[in-house]
Amino acid sequence: MVNENELEALLSDIESDRVERKESLTDTGKIRQAICAFANDMPNHNKPGVLFIGAKDDGTCADLPINESLLLSLSAMHDDGNILPLPSMTVQKITVCGCELAVVIVEPSDAPPVRYNGRVWIRVGPRRATATIEEERRLSEKRRARDLPFDLHSIQAASLLDLDQDLFRREYVTSAVSPDVLDQNERTIEQQLTSMRFLSVDDAKPTVVGLLVAGKAPTQFVPGAYIQFLRVDGTELTDPIMDQKEIQGPIAQILVRLDEVLIANIRTATDIRLGTKEVRSPDYPLEALRQLVRNAVMHRDYQISNAPVRITWFLNRIEIQNPGGPYGQVTCENFGTPGITDYRNPHLAEALKTLGFVQRFGVGIQLARRVLQENGNPALDFDAQVSHVLVTIRSRL
Repeated sequence: MVNENELEALLSDIESDRVERKESLTDTGKIRQAICAFANDMPNHNKPGVLFIGAKDDGTCADLPINESLLLSLSAMHDDGNILPLPSMTVQKITVCGCELAVVIVEPSDAPPVRYNGRVWIRVGPRRATATIEEERRLSEKRRARDLPFDLHSIQAASLLDLDQDLFRREYVTSAVSPDVLDQNERTIEQQLTSMRFLSVDDAKPTVVGLLVAGKAPTQFVPGAYIQFLRVDGTELTDPIMDQKEIQGPIAQILVRLDEVLIANIRTATDIRLGTKEVRSPDYPLEALRQLVRNAVMHRDYQISNAPVRITWFLNRIEIQNPGGPYGQVTCENFGTPGITDYRNPHLAEALKTLGFVQRFGVGIQLARRVLQENGNPALDFDAQVSHVLVTIRSRL
């Protein structure tokens, strides 16, 4: 962490390539570019980059009012999904020589390259630009010997042939990389897969996230990478089974097929009231179920459990059980609290955002709660344990 004395010194160090200064929040695109570049840490400083908002290029005060709205706008750049993988950054307000400033401190990423809107931004000396092929390769090399999350671990039993390269080119790269960068792309398929973290830098083996997103048979290497759906004709597990499915495949195919299953099982009542228009009310709103299931898929523990995400649909409720308990700053006690989130699988989260299954990070549970309330469903019930999380959605009254 950078202390106040270091921040004051960096503010006045006009030559440092660890610092950028902006007089205002007008050009948010360039601010995100700077965050992306600091996260990539191309010069390999292994120290945070610092962005001062409210300072002129020479370090003098721009007299910008630093209010809560401005600080929240900066903080939102972490979760809006435009910079992937999610940057490690903090936002704070400081006063230097009577000048109020907003400060964004960006830690070097453990898993570069980091992209902003499909472009890898770097800074070397006074230059901030998109990375060349060689610079992107060097960023990928920095992932060696890091304590990486499990979704970046390589699977020794897998090979390049276990990845669906056509699916990767057709569905993933076109969403992850800016179109004009693709037009100039001279990278081999191996280089592209490595850049997207689907191949390990160390041994060119498929990573967990690579197999989950583009694997031909993900469960062959990650046994719990599927969803089990069970429809029960009653309120207890011992009641007769109406339908049972195991939904497997690359993550996008799983979620699309699951949408079809959810839609087929939702029941909608029609109410026509004395000359008024028809009112259609589902027993469960689809968007709430989507948010909760995708949240489970994103946050489950793929390392220690071979159990699938389980969806059990009773006559009066739906239960979604997610292998693996809370992670990081999320605990059994604060689970579901707005604003408290962490990522066991940050690169799977990136892939889900890239594929369009996540619109913004950290708001899935709140969105599900709101949609359920609007539909007339009771409040969500969470049971967070060390080994699993169980969420219960009760039918509309």
